[in-house]
Amino acid sequence: MSERYSRSDRVSEAIRRELAQLIATELKDPRVGMISLTAVELTPDYAHAKVFYSTLAEGEAQKLIQEGLVRASGFLRREIGRRVRIHTTPQLHFVHDQTMERADQISRLIDKALHSDTPAGED
Repeated sequence: MSERYSRSDRVSEAIRRELAQLIATELKDPRVGMISLTAVELTPDYAHAKVFYSTLAEGEAQKLIQEGLVRASGFLRREIGRRVRIHTTPQLHFVHDQTMERADQISRLIDKALHSDTPAGED
């Protein structure tokens, strides 16, 4: 397996790992509860990073989590600058990753379709 990851991939993963640890252990904002960081995408110049996160919260709670992350982005950026050795510490842009919700919705639709196709006597 000689295929190597690009430097950008390694830096993105390091940022994701450090952010996850910071949010879990050092972030004191009560709005930011249980979230999972799913990915980090860096621009080629490392000036900006899209941080994708997922949560089980819905509606207003999702908005509060987003507000808390935006509010904490300066602190998180400063800490990333201290922990990950890169020339430019990227500005953090948090994006709610809806992949899990979409997968659950599609799964329910498939189950519903399969159930409606089942003849009445085979349940």
